[in-house]
Amino acid sequence: MMTRTLVVKVTAGTDAPERCSQAFTVAATAAAAGVPVSLWLTGESAWFALPGRAAEFTLPHAAPLPDLLAAILAAGSVTLCTQCAARRDITPADVIAGVRIAGAAVFVEEITAENAQALVY
Repeated sequence: MMTRTLVVKVTAGTDAPERCSQAFTVAATAAAAGVPVSLWLTGESAWFALPGRAAEFTLPHAAPLPDLLAAILAAGSVTLCTQCAARRDITPADVIAGVRIAGAAVFVEEITAENAQALVY
């Protein structure tokens, strides 16, 4: 049986907390189930690539964002959008260990790979 890779792009942060939480929850749940997961931080979610920023996010009745992010990093990959990072003056030296910075070409490569499923929140 071929396993599909789940590529989740989250575009929301504190500006749309429910959408943000949904993306992290789906990615972490898939990772916990053994699904290969790639989470992309874009737009306002870019800030969660920085140490401590996920801990500032709160949403009632939602799993803590730091726990979800840690689960995804442990079992999958987390990528910060190159342009989103540049617009926020975030450099590779600033991000949490394990977070890479990459651009659209890498995203397109991931979502067009055989057996990939992309979700955008």
